[in-house]
Amino acid sequence: MVTSRNAHPDQHAPHDDGGVYERPPRPLPTPRRIIADFGTSYATNGLIGLIFSASGPVAVILAAGAAGHLDRAVLSSWIFGVFALNGALTILASWVYRTPLAFAWTIPGTVLVGSSLQHLSWPEVLGAFVVTSVLITAIGLTGQVRRVMSALPQPIVMAMVAGVFMQFGINIFRSMDDDPGIAVPIVVVFVVLLAYRRLGRFIPPIIGALVAGALAVAVSGRFHLTAAPTTWLATPALQAPQFSIQACLELVIPLAITVIVVQNGQGTAVLESAGHRTPVNVVTIACGVFSGLAAAVGAVSSCLAGPTNALLVAGGQRERQYTAALTFGILAIVVGLAAPLFVELMLATPAAFVAAVGGLALLGALQNAFRTAFSSQCTLGALVTLLVTISGVDLLNIGAAFWGLLAGLLVAWAVEREDVRPARAG
Repeated sequence: MVTSRNAHPDQHAPHDDGGVYERPPRPLPTPRRIIADFGTSYATNGLIGLIFSASGPVAVILAAGAAGHLDRAVLSSWIFGVFALNGALTILASWVYRTPLAFAWTIPGTVLVGSSLQHLSWPEVLGAFVVTSVLITAIGLTGQVRRVMSALPQPIVMAMVAGVFMQFGINIFRSMDDDPGIAVPIVVVFVVLLAYRRLGRFIPPIIGALVAGALAVAVSGRFHLTAAPTTWLATPALQAPQFSIQACLELVIPLAITVIVVQNGQGTAVLESAGHRTPVNVVTIACGVFSGLAAAVGAVSSCLAGPTNALLVAGGQRERQYTAALTFGILAIVVGLAAPLFVELMLATPAAFVAAVGGLALLGALQNAFRTAFSSQCTLGALVTLLVTISGVDLLNIGAAFWGLLAGLLVAWAVEREDVRPARAG
């Protein structure tokens, strides 16, 4: 269907003219149109989306950086990349397609990188980021992204994700044992806001947990800046990759799968359930290109954000929700530009704060991963995938996530062949 120039404003889906690259509707929104579509509720949703992204998910980055002993300059550049670059992409894509298309970074990929940094060098990881960006772009250019999304059985993929996330879930309870004065208030407030859903509508549980943790840290007097940042303004550092077969074998396929199948698949499902049509091929190409730019400043691959987009479409008129994404994109750029200050503030908190908030931010994703992995089909393959992934096996110095995925696929094809096709179709 081709949208006419005089179409009603809510007829803003990408053109479907039989081509593989979804063309945006015309005309593009003018500044006057954007101002007319803007509203307090959309600005609020954009702000909540930004607060969510700047809380638990950032704690995941800091935990991954701690595993690799990355210094503050590298972490600041990483956070600049995931916020500023993805914020710019969000603004561009949401404006062109008049659809809330919020981009962030792959959280499962970040957790995977944290594990890999225990035996890979940072330049080797950067090399894997670059190769991943090329692969994602190439898949997008085929125009067959929806087919690629369904090529792997979802239970196997989500079992790998569950295995990757498992340690972060365990760290919630370890932090409660190691530092109860900080971790217990975080967990209690999170559970209370989950239990009382009316209250949780006004204060998202992860944000309430973040505030509770900040208050606990303040009361304990354990907020210590080890060194004031020399500047609040980010100075992203261009970083040279090092290409190694080991790093590419370990990271490229799992990273590409988490971006295209897990993250973009989740983001697409969220948006389409809200009545938006997602240009999946163009989104994949954009993720590949911007993942390459992110790799240049030491940031993990870009993706279409599922939870953030869910917050952006939480209310208001469908044809105006793109302004919430524009708000999110602008605020994300601001956070990215202030990355040095942001990193210092986060690192000044006790380790239990980062562990508890980061683990709780992933709890819903971990629950969904288990639900998808073991709900019906390919359950034995999913179980094998989970067990191998959490085992930490590094055969041929290649990480466990790769071997878990491979082992689960082999078991599913050998033992559950009748489930594989239905699982893929689902």
